[in-house]
Amino acid sequence: MSKVDQDNLKVFCGRASRDLTEHICRSLDIPLGQGHADMFPDGEIIVKLEEDVRGRDCYIVQSTYHPVNAHLMELLIYIDCLRRASANRVTAVLPYFGYARQDRKDEGRVPITAKLVANLLTTAGADRVLAMDMHAAQIQGFFDVPMDHLHAAPVMVRYFESIREQLGDVVLVSPDVGNVKTANRYATWLGGDLAIIDKRRVSGTNVLSANLIGSVEGKTVLMIDDMISTAGTICEAAKLVMDKGATDVIAAATHPVLVGLALERLAESPISKVVVTDTIPTGPRCSPIEDKLVELSVAELLGEAIRRIHDNQSVSSLFRLDDPRKKKRSATAPPPSSEAQVAGS
Repeated sequence: MSKVDQDNLKVFCGRASRDLTEHICRSLDIPLGQGHADMFPDGEIIVKLEEDVRGRDCYIVQSTYHPVNAHLMELLIYIDCLRRASANRVTAVLPYFGYARQDRKDEGRVPITAKLVANLLTTAGADRVLAMDMHAAQIQGFFDVPMDHLHAAPVMVRYFESIREQLGDVVLVSPDVGNVKTANRYATWLGGDLAIIDKRRVSGTNVLSANLIGSVEGKTVLMIDDMISTAGTICEAAKLVMDKGATDVIAAATHPVLVGLALERLAESPISKVVVTDTIPTGPRCSPIEDKLVELSVAELLGEAIRRIHDNQSVSSLFRLDDPRKKKRSATAPPPSSEAQVAGS
């Protein structure tokens, strides 16, 4: 990674993403921007910058996980603060974009909250938005400013390639029909087969996985998704593939949301590894699955994207996923980059 102009580039962090932002700054070889957010006794948030940002290219990193509204409000206030301090450009970096699952009207009289959040970020003063593995790719179109959508595939593939020999025969299993495209991509890169689970949802919290399309007998199952929330889908899928003869099950997701009964379900499930990234901190809350948990970092990926945006270079070329069927990657080549869909750039 080439050096950046330390005087002109400033990267700040909200309280939700301090460790990740410090890692990003180390990858860029720049100091963390000096600023802080505090809360008044009545619950209001105040942001204070402790250095000059006039005319500078500023980035504020904040994941909007639980408590979603507090973290989102802090991000909006930080953006407004940077704008009023005369920053030349303000980019909101959301490693985890909350409300992404509310991206459409799937029944009458419900909101499209992902669009509302996009409007709020723009109104607060964000000139650009950078997010990682949003639940629905079409959210890019909700923004009226340039929006860079990155994927954690390079980080995930690099990890699984490092343990590829240990895995043996691999089958990528899509825990539901909506994840087939992602599973197929990983199956191609890792040289495995593909299987699909026919998921039937009983309620908002309970899922019954009934049918398996494909064979998993005698193979290691990898299930990779954008997030693990309540873990109902992935744990039911794990039980099903083990009943069908799988030798091991590894679950992976970019965002460890892990709410409700997720930790208990994962701890009791036949899943041997839960591979996640640091878009959302794990920490002590994940102690029930600490023997299964593998945490990867997307800091360098985000840092390189920030550097390229700052230098007005292409982000899409950096994260485009080349089709290995057209060009076989050599053993010494770098791990595959992820596809970045960029709106407005």
